[in-house]
Amino acid sequence: MWRYLGGAASMLVLMGIGFFLVREMAASQVPLPPAPAEAAGASAGGPLKAPAADEATKEEKRFNRTDKDKNGAIAKAEFLFTRQRAFARLDTNGDGTISFDEYAAKTSEKFAKADGDKSGVLDRREFATTRVIRKAKPARADCPPPEKSSQPATSESEDAEA
Repeated sequence: MWRYLGGAASMLVLMGIGFFLVREMAASQVPLPPAPAEAAGASAGGPLKAPAADEATKEEKRFNRTDKDKNGAIAKAEFLFTRQRAFARLDTNGDGTISFDEYAAKTSEKFAKADGDKSGVLDRREFATTRVIRKAKPARADCPPPEKSSQPATSESEDAEA
């Protein structure tokens, strides 16, 4: 019981000291340092704005993604590469043309798969299953996986290894 009372009393003393310190610091207004020259000129015109990627940067990235052989020039084959892959996936019989049946086959399969009760129509729950599921972007960190040992780490085994 005395420990609780002693703890409460010490807490009140510390809170009182903190209150007086905060009040003392608030009373003595410390002047702010002067703004840097760059920020002083920008703040006169309004609030600072975050830099945005300009169109040249976006186009440069798009160019670099398309330039597969990284020679600084995009050949017709490189430019059409993504479209050719999409075309090849749709051209199921490989004749070089896409018929309407080939074009609609993927959609028909998707509809049949979503129509769980085989009624020929999709209700809200079934329609929700047709949404496109994007792959998650991989994490950017290239950390090696942690090593798994067969034995749990103990202070004795760590001392032996060192």
